Amino acid sequence: MLVVNWMSTDVITITPERSMMKASKLMKDKSISRLPVVDENGAIIGIVSDRDVKDASPSKATTLDVHELYYLLSEIKVGDIMTKKVVTIRDTETVEKAAVLMLEGNFGGLPVVDEENKVVGIITDTDIFKVLVEISGVYEGGAQFCLRLSTEPGSLRPVLAFLKDHGARIMSIMTHNVPESEGFKNVYVRIRDMEKPEFKRLKQDLAETFDVVYWAVDSVHNVI
Repeated sequence: MLVVNWMSTDVITITPERSMMKASKLMKDKSISRLPVVDENGAIIGIVSDRDVKDASPSKATTLDVHELYYLLSEIKVGDIMTKKVVTIRDTETVEKAAVLMLEGNFGGLPVVDEENKVVGIITDTDIFKVLVEISGVYEGGAQFCLRLSTEPGSLRPVLAFLKDHGARIMSIMTHNVPESEGFKNVYVRIRDMEKPEFKRLKQDLAETFDVVYWAVDSVHNVI
């Protein structure tokens, strides 16, 4: 799964000479929490977040009057508070890599840049959630079960044959990646809804044939 297929391309950016107040208003108006900072050529040179704005703002206990406070805030520029070492990703890289970078860096989003370091998009933790939801098929309902299978090659083949023989239609298969030396891995399979008698028979036969960790039947309404 490539970043280009999941990122937002309608990216709002800001230049370093703009005021912190402008950045704050822009993020509030657009309901976003970060702004890539770009130079006159559109190349990324930093990023400013609502946290940066909050940290740079005077305390509520300040003794400054309204005019002095307004002047102070108008003098603080985006370039003064932005993070200059920006972690970015290319649109040709994978969503999985983006997720790792965000997880390890504790970021809520990553600017997406081209080969000239120009901002072409942004991918956020919300986009990552959408990837999981869509590839799993959970919005279409169905049932998910988890099997404990051997890490040896071909261990999934009898499962697929079993499901085919029982008339089950697979929506998604996800595997917990573990070192082969561990011997066993968890495999998560989501199948489409079935008639109750067939579903009951499938559950019973599956439990007698494989090591079933759990079953889960989801009922989720599409709210996106």
